[in-house]
Amino acid sequence: MVSSSPAYRRAARFLRRRTRTGLRRSRKSLVPALQMTICAVGAYAFAEYILGHAGPLFAATSSLIALGFSRDPRLRRVIEVGVGCTLGIAVGDSLLHLFGTGIWQAALVLFLSIMLARFLDSGVIFTTQLALQSLLVVLLPAPAGGPFTRSLDAVIGGSMAMLVTILMPRDPRREPRQDVRKLLHELAEVLRECAAALSSHDSTAAWHALVRARNCQPLVDSMRTSLRSSGEVARISPAHRRHRDELLRLEHSLDFIDLALRNSRVFSRRLTSAINNAAISDEAVLGIATVLEETADAVDELSLGLADPADSSRAVHLRHARQDFAAIANRLHPRMLGVHRLEGETVVMLFRPLVVDMLEATGVGHDEAADYLPEL
Repeated sequence: MVSSSPAYRRAARFLRRRTRTGLRRSRKSLVPALQMTICAVGAYAFAEYILGHAGPLFAATSSLIALGFSRDPRLRRVIEVGVGCTLGIAVGDSLLHLFGTGIWQAALVLFLSIMLARFLDSGVIFTTQLALQSLLVVLLPAPAGGPFTRSLDAVIGGSMAMLVTILMPRDPRREPRQDVRKLLHELAEVLRECAAALSSHDSTAAWHALVRARNCQPLVDSMRTSLRSSGEVARISPAHRRHRDELLRLEHSLDFIDLALRNSRVFSRRLTSAINNAAISDEAVLGIATVLEETADAVDELSLGLADPADSSRAVHLRHARQDFAAIANRLHPRMLGVHRLEGETVVMLFRPLVVDMLEATGVGHDEAADYLPEL
């Protein structure tokens, strides 16, 4: 029957998966969608009924762009919309008087506007707004009140977006907490894959761990972006100013988690070579693999210490993670792990900085973290 064919089952699984993903994404977007709706309609109504602008579409569109679902800081987006719109109109109007109207003039104005925008700023929204406004000035008649009416509408939309951000703020800690949870989960899995590769003498598995560690960099970059955006919300929203310290702690921890991920790449690369050369004895394999597994468990504990919503639970998990990393650091000596060959000693030596980084991610100072390591 057609209904039991493999292609039908694959299609049905795909549709179910996409439906679940879409529903989950829609639930998470409910509050931002409400904010965007109120903001766009409010900006349009203000520009039309209060200021008397006819069809102020740029008030609505600029507010949507300024809010949006992007992780970029909203204040930057508001500035990019307002400045890009104003400058684009000025550039378009100047070039209109110089070259006149027409298709080739529009093409020339658009090209020059894009190049000017890229020269002035790297922002995508800024470039889009400047180029779009220049193009509209050349192709469309100016609205009642002059071409800079659109610029005022853009400023209104951006201001409305900032007002909504202040009066209807989202919890600025939500995205950074999700990000740090994903990031530390990946680091823990990299360590577990290294432990499994070492135990099974599988250099290919160790290489896969290296690839996984390399793929974590976009997560680091994404978290840095969300921290900038969240820090901005915490600064401008009275309801969330009390969360600034937590966001600063997350940012501080991220710096050392990033270093630990970089060290994990160096470590897994060296581990691949050591496994290929069969340079680690069975006793050393057991000792190093055990340390890797315990470190992965401590990373999971740190994830709870940084991302748990409850303050009391977060403090307990953070303390446990600090104790676990300290205990691991105390054992990071080649002889304590049964290592007697140079290649195995190199593997242990490369793992020591990673554990120091993780101790610093828990809030321990560098000198104190280094003091946990046994002298060589």
